[in-house]
This record gives sequence, C-alpha cells and structure tokens, in this order.
Amino acid sequence: MLVDKATLGDGLDRIPVPRSERATVPARPLERRPTASWVRTYALALASVEALAAAVIGACVVVTRPEGLPPVPSLFWASVALVVAWPLLLWACGAYAEPVFGTGSDEYRTVARAGLVLLAVAGFVSYAADLQLSRALVVVGIPALAVTTLVWRYAARCRLRRLRAHGRCTKRVVVVGRGGAVMELADRLRRENYAGLDVVGFCVTPADRARVAALADVPVEGLDDVVSMAARLDVDTIAVTSASETAAQYLRQLSWRLEGSGVELLVAPGLIEVAGPRLHIRPFEGLPLLSVEQPRFEGWHRMVKGAVDRCAAALALLVLSPVLLGIALAVRLTSSGPALYRQERIGINGRSFTMLKFRSMVVDADAQLDAIQADNMSDGLLFKMRNDPRVTPVGRWLRRLSLDELPQLFNVLGGSMALVGPRPPLPGEVARYDSSVSRRLLVKPGLTGLWQISGRSDLPWEEAVRLDLRYVENWSLALDLLILWKTTRAVLNRSGAY
Repeated sequence: MLVDKATLGDGLDRIPVPRSERATVPARPLERRPTASWVRTYALALASVEALAAAVIGACVVVTRPEGLPPVPSLFWASVALVVAWPLLLWACGAYAEPVFGTGSDEYRTVARAGLVLLAVAGFVSYAADLQLSRALVVVGIPALAVTTLVWRYAARCRLRRLRAHGRCTKRVVVVGRGGAVMELADRLRRENYAGLDVVGFCVTPADRARVAALADVPVEGLDDVVSMAARLDVDTIAVTSASETAAQYLRQLSWRLEGSGVELLVAPGLIEVAGPRLHIRPFEGLPLLSVEQPRFEGWHRMVKGAVDRCAAALALLVLSPVLLGIALAVRLTSSGPALYRQERIGINGRSFTMLKFRSMVVDADAQLDAIQADNMSDGLLFKMRNDPRVTPVGRWLRRLSLDELPQLFNVLGGSMALVGPRPPLPGEVARYDSSVSRRLLVKPGLTGLWQISGRSDLPWEEAVRLDLRYVENWSLALDLLILWKTTRAVLNRSGAY
C-alpha cells in the first residue's frame, strides 16, 4: 500500500482554501539554537562509560593471556586503541545523536552495527597485517564490549525516562495543523512523556483558532505564525500533523526557514498505530511515497511464535509447579469452592474457549455483579472496581502480584492463548464491538500484552483498545520479547492490579 506523504491522513490539503486563509511561512529565518546542555552532558556520560568499558575489557584480554605464550606487543596496543576506537565508531554510527536518546530501537541498532563493524575491522586488520591478535580479543572481547554497551545504554535510557517524567531533559514543541489533529497529537505526546516532547504552543487554521484556544492551556496562533512563535517560545521541534493545511508548498517553505536553525521538523504521517518497521520511504521518479506494509497474521513467523509459546509454557509449568500447588492449596483452605475459576472467553477469529485462573473471588461472584454494578468505575465495556467486595483476602494478594493469571499457561500450552497478545475478551464485550475493535480477534489473546505493561486496570477503555490494536498491527517476535521483559517490572510495580 503506497501513500503520498504530502497527502497522508484525510486529504485535507486538497480542500480548496480561500486566499485569505492560505498559510504562508514568514521569510525571516530562525537564529541558530545552541545544543541543549543536557544533550552534551548525556552524550559525554555515555562516551565516558563506554571508553571505560573498552579499557576494562582490553585489560582483561591482556591480563588473562595464557602463561607460556610469548608476549604480543600488537595485542597491548590494540587494547589501547580500543579505548579510543570504540567511542569514535559509536559516534560515526550516530549513537551519540540526540534523536536516538530515550526512545525507539535506533540507539540499540547503532550500537549493534558499530560492534559488527569493529569485529569485521579487527578480524581483517589482524589477518591482513599478520598482527597475531589474541582470539579472545576478537571472538570474546569485542562481542562482550558490544553487549556491555547495550546494557549500559538500557540503564541510561531508564534514567533519562525518569527525568523526562519529571519534566527534565525535554524538547519544547509547537504542534501545527487543524484543531482536532493538533489536540490529538498533543494529548499523545503528553501521555507518552518518556519521548521527551513538551508541547508549548499550537498553530492552527483560522477556523479552528478560537475553539482550540478555549480548550488549550498553551498559546494558540495561526499557521502563518509558526516561525515567529518558535522564536518567541524558544522551541526545539515543530511537529506538523497530517490532518492540516500542510500541502507540499507549505512544508517546503517551512523547512527552508528552519534550515540552519537547529529546530527539528517532524511530520506526523496520520498512521499513529503503525510502527516504523512497516513504514518505508519509496521514491518513484522523484515523488516520495510512504509504503505501508500489510500486517502479517500467518506464515512462518506465526509458526515460530506458536512453537515458542508452547515450549515456554511447558517449561514454566514444570518450574512453577510447586508454586501453583501452593497457591491452589491457599485458595481452597481460605474460602469455599474450587481453586480454579473457569470462564468463557473469545479467542482468535471469534472462537470461544475456557480460560483458567486461580479463583480470587467468592464462588457466587457472577451472581452478585448486578448488585454492585452502580459502583462500576470503567468508562467502557469492562467492569472495574478498586475495592471489589467479592474479592477474597487471598485473592486480593494474588491479584496484586498477578499470580491468579498463572493457570493461563495451560491455555497457552493448549494453543487457545499466546504468551503475548490482546486481552482475552468476554462474549458480552465482543457482541458490542465495532468493526475496528474486532481486529483484536485477528490474533490469539495473550497472558500479557501492551495493556499489561501500560497500566492494566488503570487504563481507560479507549486506551486499552488502542494498545491492543497497536499490537495487532505491529506484531513481531522482537516486540513479544520486549513485552515479556517489561511484564516483570509491571508485575513488581503492581500498578493497576486490583
């Protein structure tokens, strides 16, 4: 599927606009912005630790050289050169560029690319110049250095995200476009504050200006005031929405005025839920088009996922069997009724299955639902109640730690569920789905998912659906591994579990 970047979204740029309302970018360019101090400090900290890691690994290779072997001077100097070469190579690959800090997978890819280049160069130079470098340096040292750097980058990213959550290390952003699209993009940026984009102003069409100004808590101006607002508010980034009067001429003029200013220009493609791996720029005779790959719901990727899910579930059941037995006994001994709770849920392609959980409520919990329906705090199809009187004392503890979900490993082993996927819905929910929400049923429901690592029961219904649809649209094995990794932290934090 190919989409013209200039007309991506709802095609509003093709709507005729009166001459008096056509936006033009002021001719006065912005002055050059200095690099933010936190960017220099952060990059320097990364480089310092990575140079230190290279020094430690190089020293270990030299010191651990087996006794009895003749000394190799080139090995010592290669280890010294590694201290300088590694940070320089990371810099050349773009690992110290501000856009990769804190979000996305580009940062990790640049580190991996630098490691592969260093490995290839070290092997080639050692062979071509007959340097007789230790195999430990090439085969063990360099891969260990790359892995150490990746771990360090992850730790630094966690620290940066915590700072951004408190309003530090952020970039000031002006959002440009039509009213509804501007408000939606700004809401997303504020909700996902780990991206470090702080919205400080809006530039909208004349027809939307009064309405947006009444709702916004930031300055609102017209489309032709973008550059002046950016200069006045000292912004780092201008984000242009797809649903705006952003035809090619407008964006071209805006990009010209931003040249040399250091202000970043972002264009939202209008496909917010489609992740980067499915988007590719494809030029056709000079016309840039955005290629959107279709989501994959079958093929060898799904076969691998199914095999991994079942093998992992079998291993987890074997390892956790004493824990499962202990929980089952605790449930049976503290309240009347069975240890397991069975409930009909809807799986892939609308097929129903019986989902297993440890019973965390009293036996007649379903019959009591009508009596407490007035206390429902959900804004969607689910029933949510923070202090549900039907939950048993042991059940409350199980829910806090998500241990009541462990029997779903049997569902994963049987193939009705996956380790990662959308939340398994109830038949009553599915009956009220519209066509877009029904896309959740294109994949197997999961024991965990994006909803699990993003707040669980604290999420609004619309946000939970959006996360499930994002997973359906952008599923990959790498995303599954990332979600499984983050699930542990979400369970330990116990946020949204009640």
